[in-house]
Amino acid sequence: MSDPESAPGHVHGYIHRKDDHLRRLRRIEGQARGLQRMVEDEKYCIDILTQVSAMTSALQSVALGLLEEHLSHCVAEAVASGGPEADAKVREASAAIARLVRS
Repeated sequence: MSDPESAPGHVHGYIHRKDDHLRRLRRIEGQARGLQRMVEDEKYCIDILTQVSAMTSALQSVALGLLEEHLSHCVAEAVASGGPEADAKVREASAAIARLVRS
């Protein structure tokens, strides 16, 4: 059984904000490189931890945006259609939320 989400022509809920997400992820990538330099340059521990916290917050922001878009697009469409796919999408979203809460 193939995944309908990966079928050709399927549009993901985040697609209308794809450029925003990519811009944020590139900024996070830059933060990661900055953290590496801080460690290489033996910067003060608290300064490094402060930057780790900023990077973590940035990643959480991206995750929450993607989750909101998934709920309002993918899950909402599946629930409107009903059936086993709706139940599967709700379980999938619940598991994603649980992973985010634990992280």
